[in-house]
Amino acid sequence: MKLPRRNFLHLAAGAAALPAVSRIAFAQAYPTRPVRIIVGLPAGSATDIAARLIGQWLSGRLGQPFIIENRVGAGGNVGTEMAVRSAPDGYTLLMVIGANAISATLYAKLNVNFIRDTAPVASVMRTWFVMEVHPSVPANTVPEFIAHAQANPGKIAMASAGNETISHVAGELFKMMARTDLLHVPYRGAPPALADLIAGQVQVMFDPLPSSIGYIRDGKLRALAVTTATRSEMLPHIPTVGEFVPGYEASGWVGVGTPKNTPTEIVDKLNKEINVALADPKIGARIADLGSPVFASSPAEFANFIGAETEKWAKVIQFAGIKPE
Repeated sequence: MKLPRRNFLHLAAGAAALPAVSRIAFAQAYPTRPVRIIVGLPAGSATDIAARLIGQWLSGRLGQPFIIENRVGAGGNVGTEMAVRSAPDGYTLLMVIGANAISATLYAKLNVNFIRDTAPVASVMRTWFVMEVHPSVPANTVPEFIAHAQANPGKIAMASAGNETISHVAGELFKMMARTDLLHVPYRGAPPALADLIAGQVQVMFDPLPSSIGYIRDGKLRALAVTTATRSEMLPHIPTVGEFVPGYEASGWVGVGTPKNTPTEIVDKLNKEINVALADPKIGARIADLGSPVFASSPAEFANFIGAETEKWAKVIQFAGIKPE
């Protein structure tokens, strides 16, 4: 039986709309079972705490458990691979971190491609770093430090929490932009590096502000500048590095991602709920307690941010000749 052309077009249009309607219905019903959030860092880390805050909020809002799974190893790459190899259905989320943007360039033979294989959902927070020196260093400002470093090439030891960490690449970015030659001294984590800085065994470090602020206030360390684009409320009188080295900016950051090809409707639903959480004063206060301001965005804004971070750190890695350990 032949259908009149008008009826045929009407049925065809209806058939074409079915996938979109089913996706919207699926997103509206989501989630119908527990969701796991993979964290590539240990329990108790700032990223883990942020994940638990967001997970608890989403559980209350969406009516299903959001379960935290800590999958530690290879600077977060173990957890990243596990997440991106999961089904793109919204039931596996990943806490994405600044290290992911570094690893995207640093590791040429990863089994997954962070940029290609993940879909950004929402940013959560950023972490201020502080450029700090031992009090014996004859510099009270960034320009004075640059002059001192340029007069003593290769003689000033720059501590970091380890090769390829944010504290390392933040220092290398400074070296590149300020045209200074600092001797990188990597440690196995920030605490031993900080201890040697306080003891005067090394002279400068780029460290997360929350872990250093007590020593700065006690006069055991001297803060020269914060590394973010704006001044920190924790040390409002301390300038930014960018006030003296135009364009300099470095920070840690945490957000939520999901495997590529997760339905847009689910990504948008999660983004909306996470941003509502970040706007809640209690959640904001808890994140502020971690020393990290809230960092909210749309999926597109977060994707652009990750792309810019990846491009920036790629240039630094190439400049410094950083190799994976």
